[in-house]
Amino acid sequence: MQRIGVFVCHCGTNIAATVDVKAVAEALKNETGVVFSTDYQYMCSESGQNIIKDAIRDYKLSGVVVCSCSPRMHEATFRKAVASVGLNPYMLEVANLREQCSWIHKDIATATDKAIVLGKAAIAKVHLNAPLTAGESPVIKRALVIGGGIAGIQSALDIADAGFEVDIVEKEPTIGGKMTQLDKTFPTLDCAACILTPKMVECSQNDKIKIYSYSEVADVKGFVGNFTVSIKKKARYVDETKCTGCGLCTEKCPMKKVPNAFNMGMNNRSAIYIPFAQAVPKVATIDADYCNMLKNGKCGVCAKVCTAGAINYKQQDEIIEEKYGAIIVATGYNPIKLDKYDEFAYSQSKDVVTSLEFERLTNAAGPTNGTLLRPSDGKHPHTIVFVQCVGSRCDDSRGKPYCSKICCMYTAKHAMLTREKYPDTEVYVFYIDVRTPGKNFDEFYRRAVEEYGVHYIKGMVGKVTPKADGTLDVQASDLLSNEQLHIDADLVVLAAAIEPDKSARPLATMLTASMDTNDFFTEAHPKLRPVESPTAGIFLSGACQGPKDIPETVSQAGAAASKAIGLLCKNSLTCNPCVAHSDELMCNGCSSCEKVCPYGAITYINKEFKMPDRTTAIRRVASVNPAVCQGCGACTVACPSGAMDLNGFSNSQIMAEVDAICK
Repeated sequence: MQRIGVFVCHCGTNIAATVDVKAVAEALKNETGVVFSTDYQYMCSESGQNIIKDAIRDYKLSGVVVCSCSPRMHEATFRKAVASVGLNPYMLEVANLREQCSWIHKDIATATDKAIVLGKAAIAKVHLNAPLTAGESPVIKRALVIGGGIAGIQSALDIADAGFEVDIVEKEPTIGGKMTQLDKTFPTLDCAACILTPKMVECSQNDKIKIYSYSEVADVKGFVGNFTVSIKKKARYVDETKCTGCGLCTEKCPMKKVPNAFNMGMNNRSAIYIPFAQAVPKVATIDADYCNMLKNGKCGVCAKVCTAGAINYKQQDEIIEEKYGAIIVATGYNPIKLDKYDEFAYSQSKDVVTSLEFERLTNAAGPTNGTLLRPSDGKHPHTIVFVQCVGSRCDDSRGKPYCSKICCMYTAKHAMLTREKYPDTEVYVFYIDVRTPGKNFDEFYRRAVEEYGVHYIKGMVGKVTPKADGTLDVQASDLLSNEQLHIDADLVVLAAAIEPDKSARPLATMLTASMDTNDFFTEAHPKLRPVESPTAGIFLSGACQGPKDIPETVSQAGAAASKAIGLLCKNSLTCNPCVAHSDELMCNGCSSCEKVCPYGAITYINKEFKMPDRTTAIRRVASVNPAVCQGCGACTVACPSGAMDLNGFSNSQIMAEVDAICK
């Protein structure tokens, strides 16, 4: 018979405001095996932990039940406390009275009754608990950063500076991400390239950093400290070790009508191209969809003019397998498509552009060499209307329910720079709210209004109509003056909402990482573990977790790197002893468990069994590698014969909890 102690936490008023904690402690005192039961205001505090430790010593407790907040919050704290006085940490159970009870009930009587039931279930499980011993697994001292934007670059540099090897996997031919397409950055109006390019070069020259550009993560297996990652290195049809980046092939290529994705399709490039002048690596890439040689075998000009002999039309995709101890996700964002917003005439007029397209129109390396010209006729626009929150903060199916966070500031930047460079231009900004939460952000916005004379109008644009004279009729409302407005604009700029990169969802599946309904990666805890994924060893950097500006992105990238460095500094990690095991006598070798295991921990072996007639039979049975198993329990659910079970969460323990609840 177990000697169990019960400790009920008030959690300030988080639990005590809805649950009669003293009544819970008193009720649980009468359960079988309970020899001590008490309550305390903050059980996770040092004083609360000392109450638990003293009770274990004084009452010779063999099991502990703490009725408090979620096990995700403080289970490790309480396990450490009981282990410090000699009790096996896996003889402790946490009953969640906060998230599962007090926070979802308003009636005290109902919440108190439920809290007692949750406590009884935990006590029933403790009766069947057995001491578990955690093993150890080595840590591979190498990190992987998925995504080569400013977030991935900063994380990689910080890890490399700590002395660890790190690989960057970037799906585009060059690292740099969205920041390479920007002209200036707010609130300092620094040149984006001047900030980013040195970091890109530093990455390429750092001996600890290896860049896999034009590559994607194809598969991820393993666990924290020991991930095995398959990287698909796509065929460039150019040998990176030979290409000098001279650009002669791009000049001589006869196919020059390929939409230039780097300039948002507003001009053309050749079929073989280098994305931009400061690309890293500065290596040409052949676009197989447009190359005449690859499509029909007729051309070969680039191979003829390449003095380095770098062109290889027979190059194939390559799969590279590497091992890593930690993975940082930095997959970034993209503006949403605006094909559902016909009221703004985006698909009808070339003079309705997105904010990122406007960036390229004002960039010295853009399609107009930095001169602001209308895409339709190449003339200078004299009236520009900026429309905020296009697709952000929407309650319909077209857009996103969240604020995209960066739009207010980059629109202020665009308006300010336009007025500074072209004082004859009238600039209007239609907004719902102006949100400027960062350091010096509000001052930046006020400069646009007070110093540069930008017309900020609180209201919504209802419709944009192209007119016969080439201008755009912008119909809008001014909510402050309660007037309907018609503005003849030469250019309309839409601040499109941002969303996670499309690669995020399949990548999360490979990493067994959590995502929210908007496909942003979910952090382990928004306050205590903001850069960690709930999956151990996976860290989050930048806009893959939510909309962020550059300063916030760089800060989080450094934080994610520090977490990864803390992991890589360890020679070994304590394994989770709550792993699956197979009852070989019950296993029928059906492979159901192997198919559902996300970590590849289950294999099948042929094993000899002695039969009643003393003959030997060979049967195929499941075998679990405890170093790889992460205790998710998927196999126990899938097993049709009930042969698979989970240490610490066995079928008998779960059923004991169910029985306690149903009594």
